[in-house]
Amino acid sequence: MKTLDNFYTSKDWIAFRKILIDYRTDSNGEIICARCGLPIYKKYDIIAHHKIKLTEDNVNDVNVTLNPDNVELIHFKCHNKEHQRYDGYKKYVYIVHGAPCAGKTTYVRDTAYDDDLILDIDYIWESVCKCDRYHKPNRLKANVFGIRDCIIEQVKQRKGMWRNAYIIGTYPLASDRQRLREMLGAELIHIDTDKETCLQRAPDDNWKQYIEDYFDAYTG
Repeated sequence: MKTLDNFYTSKDWIAFRKILIDYRTDSNGEIICARCGLPIYKKYDIIAHHKIKLTEDNVNDVNVTLNPDNVELIHFKCHNKEHQRYDGYKKYVYIVHGAPCAGKTTYVRDTAYDDDLILDIDYIWESVCKCDRYHKPNRLKANVFGIRDCIIEQVKQRKGMWRNAYIIGTYPLASDRQRLREMLGAELIHIDTDKETCLQRAPDDNWKQYIEDYFDAYTG
């Protein structure tokens, strides 16, 4: 039996979603958002949205959950508008993960609204010392991680008036992502930029090594 907590990680849903995306990719290799009518260029920006909202009462009804007529492909940002329209002040949490230099921060800045909460540890480093985001003095690590943990605790408790919270990090290990996802009641968004592109974006050799280490450690 499926529940709302495990449906979107089930094998049935993952297989159905892949088939639906393949079927709705047009001859130009594009998927058109069912809401705004613009192409969805990145895989991680595709949200398969149920028109009839899933509940504990219908989550095991395949005529609702796995019915192509009940699922539309839309941009992540269009999906957030849907939440705000119908879900009132319910708060959503997203863990945006991927390699260093993958574009996680750029994605969130392009997606989030002004009153969304964003936890990006690189910005914490910049705020507590005079260094740029690529220079992280080891002696400040405890302070930076302490600030991070404080904000994560606020997210866990849903403290504040924000609608969406974005936790940005590398999180190469599936076990770490799953633990944080369960603790925060979050959804995972993988910015799956390939290693070669990340290496091209790296500002120096140290960051190239961070990227190599990430891909060596990554578990899907």
